[in-house]
Amino acid sequence: MLSLVVFLPLVVAVVLALARGLPDAVARWTWLALSVVEVVLVAAMWLRGPEPAAGGLQFEEHVRWLPTVGSSYHVGLDGLSWPLLALTVVVFAACSVHSLGEQRRPRQQAALFCFLQTTCLGLFAAQDLILFFVFFDLSIVGMYFVIAGWGHGDAARSALKFFLYTFLGSLALLVGFIGLYLAAEPHTFDIVELTRAAPLQGQGWAGNLVLGAILLGLAVKTPTFPFHTWLPPAHTDAPSVGSAVLAGVLLKMGTYGFVRIAMPVLPDAWRAWAWVVLAVGIVSVLHGALVALAQTDLKRMVAYTSVNHMGYVVLAVGAAGILADSTEQARQVAVVGAVTQMVSHGLITAALFLLAGVLHDRAGTYDMGSFGGLARPAPRYAALFAVAAFASLGLPGFSGFIAEFQVFTGSIATAPVAAIALLGILVTAALFLRAIQRLLTGEAGESSRGFRDVRTAEVWSVGPLLVLSLLIGVFPAPLLEVVEPAAAELVDLVGR
Repeated sequence: MLSLVVFLPLVVAVVLALARGLPDAVARWTWLALSVVEVVLVAAMWLRGPEPAAGGLQFEEHVRWLPTVGSSYHVGLDGLSWPLLALTVVVFAACSVHSLGEQRRPRQQAALFCFLQTTCLGLFAAQDLILFFVFFDLSIVGMYFVIAGWGHGDAARSALKFFLYTFLGSLALLVGFIGLYLAAEPHTFDIVELTRAAPLQGQGWAGNLVLGAILLGLAVKTPTFPFHTWLPPAHTDAPSVGSAVLAGVLLKMGTYGFVRIAMPVLPDAWRAWAWVVLAVGIVSVLHGALVALAQTDLKRMVAYTSVNHMGYVVLAVGAAGILADSTEQARQVAVVGAVTQMVSHGLITAALFLLAGVLHDRAGTYDMGSFGGLARPAPRYAALFAVAAFASLGLPGFSGFIAEFQVFTGSIATAPVAAIALLGILVTAALFLRAIQRLLTGEAGESSRGFRDVRTAEVWSVGPLLVLSLLIGVFPAPLLEVVEPAAAELVDLVGR
């Protein structure tokens, strides 16, 4: 079942790529149908599992692949990967609905996004380092063509910058993986076996160097300060669905790598680096929020809030590696908050980027100063944007509050200096309230005149993302019960 979920989009991508005479409408609806099937399959898997109290992997598959180097096709799900797999199918389904009105090469776009969906699902299911790396690299290729092929502005330059930055990070990641392989006895790339063996435990500088390479590769993808400079231009020039996938799913590959690979496989090195990771998280939170506050371009503003929000995740996983004067429960709460924040950010920021795309579709600009008074001609748009903004600033009742509450509760209990990052919440609230005022209230700007309200497809792409954020904010237990056992096991591994 898991392999079917991972590779079904790739099969559809190949069919769409080869069907040159396929009508545009058929291509769009084929992508939508695939997305619905993927959501149904993952929902069916969720009903069969995950079992909240179960340890180990579920829906596990293990097949010989590259036996000479100790690599295999090994996939499976646990409480760390389940939420991100579900997030992936939901975000891609929202993008398929949003793209029903796409006029620029819809068949090629649908094929490319189906390919990209397989790379994302495969990475979150991978339990082998080479398999993880293959999907990691292929996602870079897929997003490069999304930005270059369907972007606007200086899309070619932004796509190239995105590719070079993230590909350089992937090379550092590969160096780290090879270091783990060489240190393991017997040599293997299997993540489960490496976690069990912790091959560089007690090796001092060797473990620190390997973790440094892995952290560099993952930090670029996350992205954290100061490796984030590729993100704003990539988002600004990407199509709205590309930005939604980039922020909603691809950025999580970096932070997922922290909890799936770096922390459990290199526990003592992670403890040695924990204060550095924590400091980078604090700086990312504050820098992202303050720079976002200075933006007049809506899409660049949301892009910098991604640096801020992903900084919360980095802050939490850094705190989870600090053992002095901290309880295991506090570190577990921080990890649960980190995973919840990944899901929350994916839902809310994907919705914000889709809504930003509506502005560009209507007026050809993201400049907030050229709008104003949108609540009158576009009340549905105003309502959706206001809900998304309040969800993103962490208002109680939405998933962002649940995530940030756990992140700061666990992190401050472990390292009180983490309280500095609370200022990021205040700045984020200010920038979103200002955006609401500039876009939705006051006198109508030039771009607001004749502004058409959101279409049905646009409502159905953004609405479910916000509803899911609301459901998690009001009823978080179904998600938290899945994450908590895996987080407890991870914290135990880091403390060993």
